[in-house]
Amino acid sequence: MATYKEPCVHCGELAERDALFCGKCGSNSPFGYSCPTCLKPITKDQKVCSGCGRQVYITCPTCKKEIFADTTCGHCNGNLMIKCTNSRCGKPQFFQNVNCAVCGKKIKK
Repeated sequence: MATYKEPCVHCGELAERDALFCGKCGSNSPFGYSCPTCLKPITKDQKVCSGCGRQVYITCPTCKKEIFADTTCGHCNGNLMIKCTNSRCGKPQFFQNVNCAVCGKKIKK
């Protein structure tokens, strides 16, 4: 049975439509964007996340420009992710998160 592939919105790699992760960039939302705090789906036309109320547009810590909250800055390509400090988790987290969106533990900075 033929399956259709779609490009990852983060890197453009073609992935199976039912993929949970992008094989190239590792995104856990290859066909859309998710809130970095609560992981609910968000779109670029929103001002705040409907799930938790976090601002969807933030200031990049590297270039100081207003950007969409994603894994990298749309202007300088700076990485906006940090590693969860919980040794059992270690999943990438948005740099502004206080608690890990996966395991819920407080992130030590």
